[in-house]
Amino acid sequence: MHHPLLASSTESSLPIWLVSEATWPQLATDLPAAAQNFAKAQGFEAKAGSHCLLPDADGGLLGAVFGLDGEGAKHPNPFLVGKLPALLPDGVYRFETATPDPALAALAWLLGSYSFNRYRKRPAKSARLVVPSGVDADEVSRIADAVAMGRDLVNTPTSDLGPDGIEAAARKLADKHGAAFSSIVGDDLLKQNFPMIHAVGRASATPPRLIDFTWGREDAPRITLVGKGVAFDTGGLDIKPSSSMLLMRKDMGGAAATLALAAMIMGSDLPVRLRVLIPAVENSISSNAFRPGDILQSRKGITVEIGNTDAEGRLILADALALADEESPELVVDFATLTGAARVALGPELPPFFTDDDALAAEIAECGMAVNDPVWRLPLWAPYQSQLDSKFADMNNTGGPLAGSITAALFLRRFVSAAKAYVHFDIFAWNSSAKPARPEGGEVQAARLIYALLKQRYGS
Repeated sequence: MHHPLLASSTESSLPIWLVSEATWPQLATDLPAAAQNFAKAQGFEAKAGSHCLLPDADGGLLGAVFGLDGEGAKHPNPFLVGKLPALLPDGVYRFETATPDPALAALAWLLGSYSFNRYRKRPAKSARLVVPSGVDADEVSRIADAVAMGRDLVNTPTSDLGPDGIEAAARKLADKHGAAFSSIVGDDLLKQNFPMIHAVGRASATPPRLIDFTWGREDAPRITLVGKGVAFDTGGLDIKPSSSMLLMRKDMGGAAATLALAAMIMGSDLPVRLRVLIPAVENSISSNAFRPGDILQSRKGITVEIGNTDAEGRLILADALALADEESPELVVDFATLTGAARVALGPELPPFFTDDDALAAEIAECGMAVNDPVWRLPLWAPYQSQLDSKFADMNNTGGPLAGSITAALFLRRFVSAAKAYVHFDIFAWNSSAKPARPEGGEVQAARLIYALLKQRYGS
């Protein structure tokens, strides 16, 4: 399943010399005089991220030189080569010099080649890379394709990807891998005891639903993924200002990350019993919208007073997490674009995660750094639980203006008690500006690291 932007043969490929300010002077002396002089005339200095296309004696392309972080750099970027596909002419290239991590370099090449062209056609570029020695091309391709699928879902506006569109994408993926698929839609949510999913989504013209599919041997370790699938969030009756709605197509970024991770797991035939749960809704406004002050029943039996209808994601996740918990799985992981507070605390590129399991937290942090999918642990600080107190119900869905990401995580934890381990990721799912291997627009965060963790635990 080699990616079309990967090549297996070096025949007719052009070299890319990866250099630093320290290694460039020596390498330059080995190049033909015309290439040396051209690079000098262009002012190439081998700074990280800089590049120069080098001509051959006949006026063609000899290859390219690209600057990497120097040895001993405090924060080297293993995805830096992800800039190259946008910089190079069409053709086949090979890394002529060694990369610090060949697999991450190949992945960065593929992720940096991504573009979303559904609504605006652009000239197709085809800078292909010869698979570096020792790299599993199928594995890199599988991960890149899964991330691209997730990015496509986040980038697609709600006019073409409502709750029903999320279901269609999930069904397509499940069918591809032979997973057992079901969906509970509309008033059937009430009949099957998912009252909070129904309440959040009932005001939309497209009915709310709970998407559910399972894959793998029944006797394998049970891994359950839950993804927030809010196709669009107006804020409900606590309506958002228009500026805050502009990116609300990405409020299903948790569902996209979940599906991307599921694609990696099923595509690699990982020996686990996978279950995917996606509550898919549109938080809209109509005469039957749920209201501030309403008290909702939940699947788990906990009553929830609505302090703000714009804190809807945790409500739909709570019902799905309660269902996940009923099987006492080995691990429950949820992905959700849940709070602005997470972005205030850590910014858009470093999602916080929450778990009570210290050993799991250490694994997550280690895997995140190893695969360049970084996250940062925040505490499930028990004293803040009182911020969710309600005078009329078991709890409120909001915890006040401070520590919002923590109180949201504490809210969700109330709905998971039987699972052996649980982790919650509060992701942003968007690149506000382009960076190497991370184009502007929808992004899949934390999925690659959980895939790496599961491979580490259950892979052969």
